[in-house]
Amino acid sequence: MKKTLQKVFILIVILTFGLTSYAQKVIEAKTKFAEVEGRKLAYRSIGKGTPIILINRFRGTLDTWDPLFLDKVAEKHTVITFEYTGIGSSTGTLPTDITLVAKDVKDLADYLKIKKAAVLGWSYGGLVAQAVTLLYPDLVTHSILLGTGPPGKNEIPLEQAFLDVALKPINNFDDEIVLFFEPKSEVSVAAAKASHDRIAKRLDVSKIPSTMEVFNLYFKGGEGFREDKQNFREQLKSVKTPILIMCGDHDISFAVENWYPFTRQLKNAQMITFFQSGHGPQHQYPELSAKYITDFIKLSK
Repeated sequence: MKKTLQKVFILIVILTFGLTSYAQKVIEAKTKFAEVEGRKLAYRSIGKGTPIILINRFRGTLDTWDPLFLDKVAEKHTVITFEYTGIGSSTGTLPTDITLVAKDVKDLADYLKIKKAAVLGWSYGGLVAQAVTLLYPDLVTHSILLGTGPPGKNEIPLEQAFLDVALKPINNFDDEIVLFFEPKSEVSVAAAKASHDRIAKRLDVSKIPSTMEVFNLYFKGGEGFREDKQNFREQLKSVKTPILIMCGDHDISFAVENWYPFTRQLKNAQMITFFQSGHGPQHQYPELSAKYITDFIKLSK
C-alpha cells in the first residue's frame, strides 16, 4: 500500500511539473526575429510536430492569442505566431495589399526553412490566410479560417458595434466581450473573463496598434480583398487544399451567413459554427477548437 501511494505521489509530481513546464513554454516563449528582405518579422515558436503558422487579427500581436489555445494546438504541432510587417515589434510598414501581407507568411516560412505548413488565419488574418493558400499552394497543406469572411462582396456588413469599440486606442475587458464574444450569453461572458485573464499573464499593451493611421492600413487591405481584383472568390471554389471554416453564430465583424453561398460550391471544405459565440470562438472554446483543428489536419487530405 505504501509503495502504491509513493508511485501515485511521484506520478502526480511528474504530471504537475510537466504541465507547469509546458505552460511556461507558452507564456515565456522567446521572441525572435526573422530578417527578410530589409525588414524584421517578430515571431515565436512552441511545440513539436508539423508546423502551423498562425496569422493574426486586426490589431493582433504576439501576445493577443489565448495561451491555452496555443498550448493545446502545440501538443500536436509546432505553432508559429508572428507579427506583420510594421506591427508590434516587426519593422517596416504594413502593406495595404493583402497579397503583399501574405508574403510575410511565405518569407517567414522560407526563413525557417519550412517547405510545408498549415496556415490558420483569424479575422483579418483569415483574409491573409486565403491569399496565402491561393498564392502559395505548394506551401500550404491545410487552411483554417477563424471568424473571417470569403473574398469579394458579401451581403452582410460588419455591425456598428464593431466600429464603436474596435477603433478605441485601448480596449478594456468590456470591449473584448463585445468584440470577440457574445454579450447576451452568460457562458460566453464567463469564457471571456477566463480568456482575458490568460492573455493578461503576458500582454504588452504598448505593442498593440492604437492609431487611425495604422488602422487605415488594415482597412485598405480589407477593401482590396472585397474588390477582389485577383478573382480569389472564384479560385476559392476550386482550390484543392483542405479548408476548415470556424465561426461564431453572432460575429459582429464577419457574419457567418456570408459563407452560406459557398456551402455547395467549395470542393474541399468543412464548416463549424459555435452557438452563443462571437468573433473569437477559439478563445471561448480553446480546447475544443484546438481538438477540431488538430483532428482536421490529421484526417483531411
